[in-house]
Amino acid sequence: MGNADCVYPSAGVERSHKVAIPPAQPFVKTFKNTLKETFFPDDPLRQFKNQSPWRKLVLGFQYFFPILEWAPKYSLSFFKSDIVSGITIASLAIPQGISYAKLANLPPILGLYSSFVPPLIYAMMGSSRDLAVGTVAVASLLTASMLGQEVNALENPSLYLHLAFTATLFAGVFQASLGFLRLGFIVDFLSHATIVGFMAGAATVWKWESGVLGCCFLFFLLITRYFSKRRPKFFWISAMAPLTSVVLGSILVYLTHAEKHGVQVIGKLKKGLNPISITDFVFVPPHMTLAIKTGIVTGIIALAEGIAVGRSFSMFKNYHIDGNKEMIAIGMMNVVGSCTSCYLTTGPFSRSAVNYNAGCKTAVSNIVMAIAVMLTLLFLTPLFHYTPIVVLSAIIIAAMLGLIDYEAAIHLWKVDKFDFVVCISAYVGVVFGSVEIGLVIAVAISLMRVLLFVARPRTFVLGNIPDSTIYRNAEQYTNTSNVPGILILEIDAPIYFANSNYLRERISRWIDDEEDRIKSTGETNLQYVILDMTAIGNIDTSGISMFDEVKKNIERRGLKLVLANPGSEVMKKLNKSELIDKIGQEWIYLTVGEAVEACNFMLHTYKPSNNVKDESVDSRV
Repeated sequence: MGNADCVYPSAGVERSHKVAIPPAQPFVKTFKNTLKETFFPDDPLRQFKNQSPWRKLVLGFQYFFPILEWAPKYSLSFFKSDIVSGITIASLAIPQGISYAKLANLPPILGLYSSFVPPLIYAMMGSSRDLAVGTVAVASLLTASMLGQEVNALENPSLYLHLAFTATLFAGVFQASLGFLRLGFIVDFLSHATIVGFMAGAATVWKWESGVLGCCFLFFLLITRYFSKRRPKFFWISAMAPLTSVVLGSILVYLTHAEKHGVQVIGKLKKGLNPISITDFVFVPPHMTLAIKTGIVTGIIALAEGIAVGRSFSMFKNYHIDGNKEMIAIGMMNVVGSCTSCYLTTGPFSRSAVNYNAGCKTAVSNIVMAIAVMLTLLFLTPLFHYTPIVVLSAIIIAAMLGLIDYEAAIHLWKVDKFDFVVCISAYVGVVFGSVEIGLVIAVAISLMRVLLFVARPRTFVLGNIPDSTIYRNAEQYTNTSNVPGILILEIDAPIYFANSNYLRERISRWIDDEEDRIKSTGETNLQYVILDMTAIGNIDTSGISMFDEVKKNIERRGLKLVLANPGSEVMKKLNKSELIDKIGQEWIYLTVGEAVEACNFMLHTYKPSNNVKDESVDSRV
């Protein structure tokens, strides 16, 4: 650039501060901090600092069993609210449990077993006050779909039942392991769009024929749900509707002897509490592989739903739940459940919403529900003998309709078309392929989107907002103006090996476009390229090499590269690679405003040599 290359811009422009190079840190310390931010972002060990050994032991027990923390503060007023909530969700849990067990092709009694033991475990280990534990429609459907691919529940009910217990065990171990190993971020790969499409697809492949005879009960359930949505104060009407349907259906069958005229009924349910099922696990091939696959898939879906529901209601009441602790709690309740004749459970939205609307205060509502189910198992199971299957079908279909969230799909279309594609892909994969295919397609597309964000980050031309020293995206702020002789670019992502080549080419194209624009308008020749590095949080060696090449390419054009606001990690690596010396510390500024001011000073004070510019103006990369 002629004389401009030999003069520091700081000689004529006052600079009160330089961009600092952070002090060197030992590798062990840096690696330790990286691990901490990856696996312990919530700093769970903070509470143990400066505590006595006895206090640390107490805090440790409270961490894994939150009931030890809140139980001493429990009051009678809380109990009044929790007992109402517990009885209300029990009235929903009993018919739902029986129905969902049938949906999973399991004995109906397992639905009651699964609403007794797991809620007790969660009440001791869970951190959510509102989550109501029990079986869910989508997990039940997945269990039937995946296990049914290789084992027929009617032809070999014993093996099918044992595989269900084994799958639940593996699901629980997998869930708890994610929590213990602080790997909860894995569940985040199941985006909201994936869940919406996946659940809708699972609901669609349901066999609707079984609900034809129960259309009256289905109409009743849908009407009560609609009414409760319109009038939230009457939430209990929808919550009581399944149990009411069961009672009315049973009375009707009993009085008319309809079971003798072709109406199928549940029949005899075994009295008593959960029998032990530890000896029923299947740990031999080839069925063990099926159980592991089923357990992991259903476990991930159940975990994603349970944590999402828990977080949703915690925001309403302004308290925090620990995602990793929730994984441990949900995992342990499934491990214990699998040993006591239960199949997969989590925190379903419908039951938790009823629990929340009923005014629950703590997890005691789960204990109350479990006690109500226990009393049902001990004394009331004969009352379900005449419950017609069509009523259970109506309950199941009502739940399936709830899984097809078309409003969420429309919202995705309006807000983010790519998320809508993910949703539809999951739906199509499940409907026309299988549960596994739908899940793999949706996750693969979501991962591809993440990779596209990394590999093709956005770059912007910045312009000056009038009467200010603020520089913003010229496409977003249409009133911005160009700075003559200066091109200002912003890179909106970290720079890694996956995007370094793209960014080198993209910067070159921006320069080409700017020079073409200048030729057509006759403005001042381009002299400086300023890179706003505010959004570049990190950079690897490929990114360093990219900057070196960009610098050389820009200089071959007769231009000068200027950097603005590089972060600490970027400055550290630029310094270690000695690229700062090549660029020149005097060409690195704290803000874009300072960089523009320095470049303007140079433009108006020194005139660059035309020879260099003329020889290289058409040298494009």
